[in-house]
Amino acid sequence: MTGMIRTVLGDIEPEHLGVCNAHDHLFIRSPQLPGQELDDADAALAELNSFATLGGQAVVQWTPWGMGPRLADLPELSRRSGVHLVAATGLHQAKHYDPAALAAVHDDLAELFVHELTAAPVRAGLIKVAGAFHHIDEHTRHVFAAAATAHHATGAPIGVHLEGGTAALAVLDELAGTHDVAPQRVILGHLHRFPDRAIHRQIAAAGAFVGFEGPSRAHHAVDWHLLDNIAALVDSGHADRILLGGDTVTASARSTADGPGMAFLLDTLRSRVENELGSDIATAAFVTNPANAFSAHWRSHVRAP
Repeated sequence: MTGMIRTVLGDIEPEHLGVCNAHDHLFIRSPQLPGQELDDADAALAELNSFATLGGQAVVQWTPWGMGPRLADLPELSRRSGVHLVAATGLHQAKHYDPAALAAVHDDLAELFVHELTAAPVRAGLIKVAGAFHHIDEHTRHVFAAAATAHHATGAPIGVHLEGGTAALAVLDELAGTHDVAPQRVILGHLHRFPDRAIHRQIAAAGAFVGFEGPSRAHHAVDWHLLDNIAALVDSGHADRILLGGDTVTASARSTADGPGMAFLLDTLRSRVENELGSDIATAAFVTNPANAFSAHWRSHVRAP
């Protein structure tokens, strides 16, 4: 049976996803980014329209529970822009939440994730979690266990924020080794922020997807490695593991503000990938790989054990 991709307007066949921004945010808020909240629906629509004008057909929003994902707004944005939207459930690092809010859901995370994946009015199609800087802390272990339970109950893929691109091997071992999540169902984000190509190759060889996102002012010092990192994975035979996203997390980074926003992926990065690595690699990174990464054999209305 062919898997399906769960969008905010319903499940679709993977081949209908199209050109995909595999990691971004239309809405997000965090106490770590005061005054830079993404909370403007009109600005979100403008961002989607700029992406669609360049041929973009799908965006995966990695904003998890409790960080202002505004799930109820996503279906209308998808209809108006014509862009498929995949939403996330999950939980980020503890520093992004009020301690009382975390305490309220601490013991019921798996059930929360399953509900948002299968029974919420707007269903998520991804479980987003996060590692810590160069290690896995107790919060991470607890959230990973809940994410794995929800994955096994629903089939949903798991996307991981790697802090500074670090701890990738430990994260994959925790999910795949400790919790029996198939590496092919894991997407490790921000690996370009720690441009150790040997680690990138190990992750890809294990079967997990390698996420590169940007550009970013905060991580500008390593942005220039992006094409070289992509090329290294291609040269090692892992073109089928590469995912590319914009990861717009502040209002100033949108194309309607200081930019470059989502449009950069298609008007700049895609052209460079095509010119330097070939159109087949661009198609893999922007079309084929996202279709594989975000598809799942969904199991619905199942309570987490």
